[in-house]
Amino acid sequence: MANALSNPAVARVLPFGLYIAFLALNSLIPEGTVDTRWLYPVRVGLVALVLAFFWRQYDELRGKFSMPGGFWALGLITGLVVFVLWVNLTAPWMLMGGQGKGFDPRDGDHINVVLAITRIAGAALVVPVMEELFWRSFVMRWIDNPKFREILPTAISLKALLLSSVVFGLEHNEWFAGILAGLAYGWLYRVTGNLWVPIVSHALTNGLLGMWVLYTASWQFW
Repeated sequence: MANALSNPAVARVLPFGLYIAFLALNSLIPEGTVDTRWLYPVRVGLVALVLAFFWRQYDELRGKFSMPGGFWALGLITGLVVFVLWVNLTAPWMLMGGQGKGFDPRDGDHINVVLAITRIAGAALVVPVMEELFWRSFVMRWIDNPKFREILPTAISLKALLLSSVVFGLEHNEWFAGILAGLAYGWLYRVTGNLWVPIVSHALTNGLLGMWVLYTASWQFW
């Protein structure tokens, strides 16, 4: 067990796997029996704890936050562009199975503040770290070499960028926008060589999306 927990792949796969397992659990609960919205804060809370447990193994994150201002500007601009694309690329063929109901934080006519805040916080603070560690740091490099930590981000192949972005997109209902987002975040990782840049970009996208969803009541994007 100790050997498994010290495996660098496990440290990057387990938080993502836990998140997906909760999504599967959510879909298995009969509608109307339990308020499944409250599984979301539990989900992101547990994922955050797992990320904290493995933090010492994330050498691509520890002590790497110092970057040239131009790289941060590039990440923020990219995050904004991805947000604009995400809310506009909604043609039927760009969606997997049509638009669902999404996450609706309302109780009657009023927003449940706790649900709304935890949804935005989870999407902007926890999910970007979890997904970038899995999709960009692990999967994208693993495609090039199972010993993924031997691959420098700037040396990642175009094949790895494209394949990981397609699978990342298919993880989302908005699969077309998801593929473009995967390409954007993966490109940031290759260009800057620092995982914090796509994390911050991803966080901006998700944060803006959360505020836009609340403002427009477009719950399907949640």
